[in-house]
Order: sequence, then structure tokens, then C-alpha cells
Amino acid sequence: MATRTSHKVGLIGYGLAGRVFHAPLIEAAPGLDLSVIVTANAGRAAQAREDFPAAHVVPEVNAAFAGADRVDVIVVATSNDSHVPLALRAIDAGLSVVIDKPMAATVADGRRLVEQAQSAGVMATVFQNRRWDGDFLTVQDLVKSGRLGRIHRYESRFERWSPRLRENSWREDPDPSQAGGVLYDLGTHLIDQAIVLFGPVVSVFAELDRLRADSVVDDDVFVAMAHANGVRSHLWASKAAPVLGPRFRVLGDQAGYSIYGLDPQEQQLASGLRPGAPDWGRSNPSRDGLLGVLEDVETVPTLPGAYQHFYTSLVAALDGEGPPPVDPRNAVEVLRIIDAAQRSAAEEITVPMDPEPGSRQ
Repeated sequence: MATRTSHKVGLIGYGLAGRVFHAPLIEAAPGLDLSVIVTANAGRAAQAREDFPAAHVVPEVNAAFAGADRVDVIVVATSNDSHVPLALRAIDAGLSVVIDKPMAATVADGRRLVEQAQSAGVMATVFQNRRWDGDFLTVQDLVKSGRLGRIHRYESRFERWSPRLRENSWREDPDPSQAGGVLYDLGTHLIDQAIVLFGPVVSVFAELDRLRADSVVDDDVFVAMAHANGVRSHLWASKAAPVLGPRFRVLGDQAGYSIYGLDPQEQQLASGLRPGAPDWGRSNPSRDGLLGVLEDVETVPTLPGAYQHFYTSLVAALDGEGPPPVDPRNAVEVLRIIDAAQRSAAEEITVPMDPEPGSRQ
């Protein structure tokens, strides 16, 4: 039996995304070797050395691209304005690249990344980990099963109560290059999940608000999308919600489904739990969703979440055994919908969507 090649990974950024999400999931994936971590922050560098003593922790990106520490895959887990230049540098170096969401701040830059990766013959993918939330996997299973009947409305929410601004955070920066605000942040996940479930979008209507004191970026968002198959997706993202709505509510002509609360994997990763642990990805049964009609409902066990599947799928793709875990063209489609939502809110209109050439789910 042939021995699999271990792919060396260079992780750029060791903030929340790099430390909590990417590094532990890379370490947990057979076939990946977290060999270089890049961070210029001294405190984060010390933490990275403690967390991953076998990795080479460096302050500059050059070590990840050349010399003895050259890697096979670059993971970009930095601020949004650096996603495009770092990803392009990886592509130009002939390296596969994983880009944290959103892949870019503009549709044009997203298309540019896709085109240059295709031209260079290297793999580019986008970290849309919420495709492997347990509650989303449960919704996906119910939709495929037909138990809801013909679905006419899909509601999805990421709502939080964070009334105070985070000081010195690029997420609160109004500079368009930073892609700040909740639409680019939580909204990216919501839009991606809806497209995965129901396919192409033909029109977008949105309301974008700034509700927190002194906020200069959107912090409360509603996006309504009409899909080509007739389903309507209603999406909410907020940092100013003192009372939280259901995480999902899906309405069909045979039954409806609703579930509250959040998938536990982010909290589990932050607390040190890793894929393979007995309770990994499992929600408390008290938050299992309900399926049925009015009061005639049954409890539906929530499927375990599986963020690790992103990186195990990445290994398969690197080995030529499957597609990238997320097609970057779908990330461009998400950017197109964000662009349409911003126009809709500014002009108070419904924006029609033309098909993006080559996009698929």
C-alpha cells in the first residue's frame, strides 16, 4: 500500500480565525502538516509556539513561500484587506491556497482570484466552515428527504447581542477595502448556506442598518433572496439583537422545521476540544429542532457538526481524489449577492440577478 504524501501547510495569521479555527483543524487532518505559522504579533507568536511546538513560527510571510520552509498550501487567515494580495502571491508561487471568508471585498477581485488560479493550474478554495454546522446539516438532510414537502420559505439567522463597538477592529472599519460590517461577516455564511440548499438567486432585496451607538458599518441586516426554483430565503444577521430568533425556520407545504441556538464547534475549538473527541460537534439535545405542523410536532435529533470535513476534503483534492471543499466560483456568487444587497438597501429597490458564468453549487 502506497504511503500518502503529507502536505506542508503555511498558516498566515494567528488571530481568531487562525488560532481557533484553522490551526486545530489542520492539525486534526491526516495528510496535512502545519509546518509554518506567520504572525508579526509577539504575543500571538508565543501562543503559536506553545500550541504547535513543531511548527516554525515566523514574523514575515517570506518563509512560507521559499527556502527550507517552503510549503505546499497557504492558508490566508488575516484581515479582509489582505486576502487578495496574499492569495495572489500564493497562486503566483504555484501553491494551493485556502482563503478565509469573504474571499475578497469586491466581485472583480474575487473573479480575478478564480481566473488566476485557473490560469496557473493551482487549487484555490474558500473556508466556508458553516456548511458543516450540525444544524445546517440537519436542515440539508430534511430538505433532501422530502419530509417538509415543497419548500416555499427558508429563514436563517446569525444574531448576537454585542451593543458596544470593538476598539481598533478592522471589522468596524468603514474603508471598503476592509469589507467590514455584519453583511460581509455573518452574512457571508448565511448567503452561502442558502445557495448550497436552494441554488441560483434571481433577485435580492435588503435592509442594512447601523443600530449601535457610533457604529460606522452595518450591524443589523435583512436580506431576502428569491431562488430560481421558487424558494424564498429570508436572512438576518445582527450584533444588536437583545432577543434571538430561531437559527433556522423552514416552511414547506407538508411540514415546518425550527431550531434555536448555535452549533457548538466554535466554542468547542476555543475550549480545546478537537475532532475525534467523544462529544465533538454534538449539540445539547435540549436544543434539538422540531418538525411538524402547529402543535403536532416531533423532535429531530441534530446531526453532529463536522468542520474537520473541510480539511479532509482539501487533502482529497490535493491528492487528486475529489473537488475542492468549496468551489471558489460560489464565493464569487456570494460577493455578487452582497453587492446586490448593498445596492438594494441604498436605492430601496429589488435587484435582479443575472447568472454568473460558470457558477455552480
